[in-house]
Amino acid sequence: MSQSNSHHKKNQPSRRDFIVASSGAVSAAILAGSTIPAYAAENNTLKVGLIGCGGRGSGAAQQALMADPNTELVAMHDTFQDQIDGCLKKFKDSRVKDRVKVTPENQFTGFDGYKDLVDVCDVIVMASPPHFRPAHLAYAVEKGKHVFCEKPVAVDAPGIRSVLATCAEAKKKNLNIVSGLCYRYQFAKQDTIQRIHDGEIGDILVMETKYNTGSLWHKGRKPEWSDMEFQLRNWFYFNWLSGDHINEQHIHSLDKIAWAMNDAPPAKATSSGGRIQRTDPKYGNVYDHFNTTYEWDNGVKAFSSCRQWDNASTNVSDQIYGTKGTARVQDHTIESHKGKSWRHKKTGPDDMYQNEHNALFAAIRSGDTINNGQYMCNSNLMAIMGRMAAYTGKTVTWEEALNSKLELTPPAYDWVDVPIAPVAQPGITEFI
Repeated sequence: MSQSNSHHKKNQPSRRDFIVASSGAVSAAILAGSTIPAYAAENNTLKVGLIGCGGRGSGAAQQALMADPNTELVAMHDTFQDQIDGCLKKFKDSRVKDRVKVTPENQFTGFDGYKDLVDVCDVIVMASPPHFRPAHLAYAVEKGKHVFCEKPVAVDAPGIRSVLATCAEAKKKNLNIVSGLCYRYQFAKQDTIQRIHDGEIGDILVMETKYNTGSLWHKGRKPEWSDMEFQLRNWFYFNWLSGDHINEQHIHSLDKIAWAMNDAPPAKATSSGGRIQRTDPKYGNVYDHFNTTYEWDNGVKAFSSCRQWDNASTNVSDQIYGTKGTARVQDHTIESHKGKSWRHKKTGPDDMYQNEHNALFAAIRSGDTINNGQYMCNSNLMAIMGRMAAYTGKTVTWEEALNSKLELTPPAYDWVDVPIAPVAQPGITEFI
């Protein structure tokens, strides 16, 4: 692992910077539940490119095409050609197959192929392993392209700082950056969170969120694979690529908690975690469970747990307890202390994955701008902060997390032997 260059104290971002920047961000613009408005030009076909051709990438690219009938998927990038081939095969039976026009010349591989893709597209769908997101996003914005940016956007604090800078640049250029934190685009969640913000449960006292699931995929290892290829093929299990599962999966839960708090960052986090089931070396260096307490300056605490265990109870839920009642965000219900209850009533389609692409293309066509950069970095850093606290066994403040110098980047991007960092041990692993 390498460390980034240190910065003078006066240049370090603070928690107040996040609060100020977030206060007016993302509410109305995101929630496009409308259809695509009149096109700026009926014959103006938007060229879409996909970076990262796994399951999430293929789904996101299809949703992008379904969001706007005047779009074409014209280029794809993945580190591996077989991933591109598999993605194209999926599109053969899709509803948008006639608008998938990816020629062999526009199939790009390797570590730098994303640049060739960005250069020939108007809108970029990013769904590669999270480690690469800061570089991909920076290049796309440099080249003036609109972006759908899957979560998470970084695996370490230098990555978060890079994405914040890129999103600030995107604002100057009026470029759209829509986040893959999809719950923000689900109308039922918007309705529920708005009622919390309107005071229906009173002042928030304490919050609880869980993302307890079973294990995920593993692709094994072929004898001809180098260490680098093995890690990239199984990127989820290496913290330099995924940021660990508190970052890659549980970020959705943390984002709901952050949203309820109007994206005010927590002051500190204390956490524990480890490996109980995933002890085999093939699982790299990630944990299989975390339990984290986040604390805000106003006394509010959030108790967060996530695990990936087979043959164990599952639970994905969020409870927000206030002075007047309780909101169950995942269930879209509110129960008041006076006995009244509320439940969101669905009035039409509410596919949050489709909604986010509908919002992106509607904004592009109308000339509006959506920039989700602040909250997607805020929630991402909450996840990194929790991981840091668990790995080290230390309470970590927001400022420490944001200004950490730990950079989870390998010495080189090459098909060579890449040593796997040891599994973190609380009390031994140091905060950097």
